[in-house]
Amino acid sequence: MRNETIAIHAGYEPEATTHAVAVPIYQTAAYAFDSADHGAALFNLEAEGYRYSRIANPTSAVLEKRIAQLEGGVGALAVATGQAALHFAFVNVADHGGNIVSVPQLYGTTHTLLSHILPRQGITGRFAESDKPEAIEKLIDENTRAVFAETIGNPAGNVCDIEALAKIAHAHGVPLIVDNTVATPILLKPFDYGADIAVHSLTKFLGGHGTTLGGAIVDSGNFPWAKHAERFPAYNKPDASYHGLVYAERFGRTAYIERARSVYQRTMGSVLSPFNAFLLLQGIETVALRMERHVENARKVAEFLRKDSRVAWVNYTGFSDSPYYPLVQKYLDGNASSLFTFGIKGGMEAGKTFYDALKLITRLVNIGDAKSLACHPASTTHRQMSAEQQRVAGVLPETIRLSIGIEHISDIIEDIDQALDKACRSARLEAAE
Repeated sequence: MRNETIAIHAGYEPEATTHAVAVPIYQTAAYAFDSADHGAALFNLEAEGYRYSRIANPTSAVLEKRIAQLEGGVGALAVATGQAALHFAFVNVADHGGNIVSVPQLYGTTHTLLSHILPRQGITGRFAESDKPEAIEKLIDENTRAVFAETIGNPAGNVCDIEALAKIAHAHGVPLIVDNTVATPILLKPFDYGADIAVHSLTKFLGGHGTTLGGAIVDSGNFPWAKHAERFPAYNKPDASYHGLVYAERFGRTAYIERARSVYQRTMGSVLSPFNAFLLLQGIETVALRMERHVENARKVAEFLRKDSRVAWVNYTGFSDSPYYPLVQKYLDGNASSLFTFGIKGGMEAGKTFYDALKLITRLVNIGDAKSLACHPASTTHRQMSAEQQRVAGVLPETIRLSIGIEHISDIIEDIDQALDKACRSARLEAAE
């Protein structure tokens, strides 16, 4: 099946009792056991089924199957937020200690997770000087547990060379974990290029309506955990909390995602509610159509800004002079992301005036909404980073991040135009004074 069909049908057929066409919301905390032995088999991971909604829920299971099929993976785990998904994805490879080697262009909270939070748990985040494969390889050593990248950086907009990063990671015996939130599997399927694990904030483009928090981890099933037993003992030695179960032996290709569910979802409890799973499924049904309009509108806005004398610079990878243009052609089939940044002549103050003057475009820190959104990253999403860390991540003091929505393009451009007028008028008055 193609993306458009998967997004509507995958993971669900009308259930036997009512034949409901829409996925039911199973608003229950727990599930009845047939017998004591049935309950024991479920808790020992010897039988498939539901035991408690902290671990699995039928509504969430449809969402997991649908996302896994969109990405081309063997399984997925839906959790409460994208950040919870990232946390689980990292600790699930490095809970015995070690380091995660990452590109520097990251969402601000992800940078904080790697630089400040995980080190308290014995896991070090190592940030390369750039997203180039050779910069990543310099930092990999015997204690590295994964390489990490955002397929499209937020807010930098950089496009990572997934195939090259995967080859380097695999040459050193570690998986490549990617955050595919901005691209979505509609624009890019990272498993096709060697990535092993994909992470999503479902809150963004996949959910698409800015109403619902959610996250997901998707397992390609391709990383050979048993082959690298010394580096990944958690998959190859008996787990005392499950009576000596060995994940690589019991689950084979699904070892990673089954361990994430059985160890981290079960004990840490970052649970996605059934109602949120239902809402996210509604968003996913239209994601392929929305991404077409997002991409088309963003291209027109970027072209408008580039031609405007009031604008100092536009960082849009769909321009042929962008250093990432070849990667956009290779990985995104020429469809540059609807997330990009720009700066106004007059610097930070002019940028703030522009930002405050927006009427249609909403000022907030979310992305991937059907609505057009704007953010000033230096003062919000990346505020906890130093000025140098911000610069390396693609954030300048005057940077405005746009997430272009699916409204009529003329209305979007008219709002930007009037805000630019006010920003430049303010800058001229300041210069005259």
